[in-house]
Amino acid sequence: MNEIENITIGTVLKRVRKSLKLSQEELAHRSSLDRTYISMLERNIKQPTITTIFLLSEALEMKPSEFVQLLENEFEGHTIKRTTV
Repeated sequence: MNEIENITIGTVLKRVRKSLKLSQEELAHRSSLDRTYISMLERNIKQPTITTIFLLSEALEMKPSEFVQLLENEFEGHTIKRTTV
């Protein structure tokens, strides 16, 4: 079983964006987000809010649930490492 600390969207976001032949600039325009923020999401430097996931999903012409399903597929077989503070 693979443990991970965070579920990140970078790989999935970049894959979907490229499959639609969108630049980061175009995705930023469509989603009303900044291009540098899109870049940080794709590099897993930033984590999105649920609102951001909805904005990105709409810009990628998919339902938020479809985007989350892609994330589920990406991280299938992984467990989130629980840490206590």
